[in-house]
Amino acid sequence: MYSCVMELDKMDENDWKYHGEGNKSLVVSHVQHARVLRLLKYSTEDDENSHKTTEQAFRHIQNIVDYSKNVMKPLLGDKFVHNGEAVKLPLDFVRQLSLKVQLERPESRCDKVMDTFSGCALCLPNLTQLSSCCCFGQHRPPLCIEIKPKCGFLPSSRHVTKEVKSKVCRFCMHQHFKLASGKWKRLSRYCPLDLFSGNKQRMYLAIKHLIEEPQNNFKIFKGGECIYSCKDDADMLQDLDELAKHMRPYFLPSGSLGNGHQSSKVVLNELIQVLMSALLSSWDCPRTVEPRKTQIPDGRGTCEGSILHRDLLRNGNHCLPKDCVLAKILGTQMLDNLDIEGVNPLFRRVEQHLQDFPKERSRLQIDGPYNESFLEKMQNCPAEDDGSIEYAVGKIHQYRVAMTAKDCSIMIAIAPCGEDDGLDQNLEIRHTKTRFSYSVSILDLDPKPYDSIPHQSKLDSKILNNYLRSTQPNNQEVDNMELTNPSLFLGRDREDCTLVFHPV
Repeated sequence: MYSCVMELDKMDENDWKYHGEGNKSLVVSHVQHARVLRLLKYSTEDDENSHKTTEQAFRHIQNIVDYSKNVMKPLLGDKFVHNGEAVKLPLDFVRQLSLKVQLERPESRCDKVMDTFSGCALCLPNLTQLSSCCCFGQHRPPLCIEIKPKCGFLPSSRHVTKEVKSKVCRFCMHQHFKLASGKWKRLSRYCPLDLFSGNKQRMYLAIKHLIEEPQNNFKIFKGGECIYSCKDDADMLQDLDELAKHMRPYFLPSGSLGNGHQSSKVVLNELIQVLMSALLSSWDCPRTVEPRKTQIPDGRGTCEGSILHRDLLRNGNHCLPKDCVLAKILGTQMLDNLDIEGVNPLFRRVEQHLQDFPKERSRLQIDGPYNESFLEKMQNCPAEDDGSIEYAVGKIHQYRVAMTAKDCSIMIAIAPCGEDDGLDQNLEIRHTKTRFSYSVSILDLDPKPYDSIPHQSKLDSKILNNYLRSTQPNNQEVDNMELTNPSLFLGRDREDCTLVFHPV
């Protein structure tokens, strides 16, 4: 178990290093202990947030902790969610730390600055590392793969006005919008519906496409260091052979194929197989028992924006083990059963109510607190719109929780292990069954702001209209070899790897 207990009077910025950052926070990791600090960051033009008081900043972070603990953990499962702890740090330490990490930040992220005024942070376990895992040599530190899967289903709400939304997923449409706006230089071939399908051919290709074009949706860490992610120079293609060199000691037996393109394909194939096994593991079910399945509703699990051939999309098994991480995330995402087009009118209803009765904002828990009562309001929302404010607020709460699940990250930490701790390095990974110690966690579970709903509605319209303008009737096809000969990538003659659950 990790601990956030720190000697505040002995905090030294040199004990911490830059780990990564998202849109709203920056993360540093401790050089010795398996913990990270997540600090808020603001736009240089955002005067309102950049001058938050310490109390306001601490409440903001405590809200994240409460939301993860009291709302997302019951929905996603205790075994996947680590809610962390809000901490107050010495201001001098935070300012020195900000100066230290500034040189390591990617240029594309430097439009925002780290919060150096409040001293508040969120302390979390470093999930890129496996603590106390079974044997792995110093030359093979643990690997951690971060996947941001995005939304895994198509909306079926009667409020949807354009038919294309029930045929092409949000991610695939958003890709065209990001390409047009200059965010990315190439379209990703990844489709979330393939990953969430439970069909191994589709899942394999989804992960393969993430590796080929990671964007912000795929990273690999080795020993806590990021070794593979989207390049800051978007014009450069990913170097898969270089990635395969990092992976070779984990997935290619000693004395097997050496260097070369063919061995790189074998190594990356093995990596994908292990990731699929981790994503489909039904943790609460004994391995000797067939796990219960979650069926994907008909018509909501196939995307016409996916480049896969329609025969592959229609045929085969399309369901997930009920307790696997993908099923938990998908079930929470599907709390959004109205789509933003159905939620936005309810937002206007609530806004009108709050104008007439401003003190109701607290009772309805619009801004929290994120406690058991908030979860009950969301879960006990009436099934049909009875015109009440309770229905409108309940559906908005459901939408916000679903949006969190649509934007979360999955962390899969793995380390090869042998039959006992005394195995020789060359025997720890064998040509037959390779055993891995592993853990699966879900990160990035912040509450989505209530007042962002109008923005989401406008963004949805922009993405939809751009897609309708930009798409051509002749969609790009996937390589025929991948589809007509599945054994090439599913490894017809390969041995399955064995994954051993390792709790964090």
